[in-house]
Amino acid sequence: MQKILVWDWPVRLGHWLMAGGFITAWLTSESETWRLVHVVSGATVVAVALFRLPWGLIGSRYAKFVDFVRGPTAVKDYLASLLRLEPDHHAGHNPAGGWAIILLLGLAILSGLSGWAIYNDLGGEVFEELHEGLTGAMLAVVIVHLAGVVTGSLLHGENLVRAMLTGHKQGSPEEAIPSARPLAAVVLLAWIALAGWFIAS
Repeated sequence: MQKILVWDWPVRLGHWLMAGGFITAWLTSESETWRLVHVVSGATVVAVALFRLPWGLIGSRYAKFVDFVRGPTAVKDYLASLLRLEPDHHAGHNPAGGWAIILLLGLAILSGLSGWAIYNDLGGEVFEELHEGLTGAMLAVVIVHLAGVVTGSLLHGENLVRAMLTGHKQGSPEEAIPSARPLAAVVLLAWIALAGWFIAS
């Protein structure tokens, strides 16, 4: 086992932009003064989620859904290995983390759509309640995800937060991805800038 490149730039950049966008949107949700900041932050979250869908099909090895989306049995087995304090090692996302990612992407898109409806005075109170419910559910998944990151870091003896910053995790050389795909990260940033401009204009 050695440090290998696992996370490409789009995955890392998208992860932190989504996290920052969600936190900012949450903190500004009750302020009319910061309404535009809230909307642009929400748009950033949605733009990342929409980018992540095709990237989950054409991205690098560990960005692809086929690498980490597993059935209930795989999730149960992984959680059981955590309880035994002998967690199964995965170079990419573990099966439980994979489900969290799918939930976060789905909730981000649905929350963003309901927020867009509110911003354009559509749906009234129904969409406001829906938006609050979806963002509340997203916050719950985020909390569970953070608990999983802390638990996984401690049990694996590996800083998973740092791994999402550097792109490197423990693994065997043949598990490494060949490139961090920086050009795709530029496309992601351009896409987010376009989404922000569209919302703000």
